Amino acid sequence: MFAIVGLLCLSTATVADIYKYEDRSGKLYFTDRPMEGNGYRLLWHSAAGQKKPSGSRIDTASSERNRHRYSPMIEEVANKVRLKPALLHAVISVESAYDPRALSRTGAKGLMQLMPGTAQRYGIYDSWDPKSNLTGGATYLRDLLIMFNNDLRLALAAYNAGENAVKKFGNRIPPYPETEAYVARVMTNYREYQSSGRFASLN
Repeated sequence: MFAIVGLLCLSTATVADIYKYEDRSGKLYFTDRPMEGNGYRLLWHSAAGQKKPSGSRIDTASSERNRHRYSPMIEEVANKVRLKPALLHAVISVESAYDPRALSRTGAKGLMQLMPGTAQRYGIYDSWDPKSNLTGGATYLRDLLIMFNNDLRLALAAYNAGENAVKKFGNRIPPYPETEAYVARVMTNYREYQSSGRFASLN
């Protein structure tokens, strides 16, 4: 899964330094708070007000535009599958930073970073289509919540590392640094969105 780890509550007024880390399985993590010793690489330096010339980049302006563009669709899909829009936004901000063309080395695609097997499981034939991608990812997340008795942290861990990994460790968050960081970042975003009232459901 292409994981964008970091508190990416993007603002047109403030842009933090952004760092990239790629783990052994090819998952990408982005954050404004790099973990010491994990091999993070600076991609965007806020003081300069422009991107560093490196191989992989985040276009924060594009992310912000996409967030506005896809918010009505995210709301619609969230309400359809009975999830809070704020939760989907939290996941998407960490998974793809709202990039519908995000692609990981392991083949995860789109806003919700659907793996090919998950897309096939949920009848998603075009993972590049934002609506289909959102529907597949949101439905999978809902099913994971059901599977793990509405334990959001376990559902998120399963979304990142796979449900079998969570079960392998006795229905606990697998002790993988990337999964632990992923869950923490999504939860941080989700709590912030909830407390601020952003992306509140219309239901």
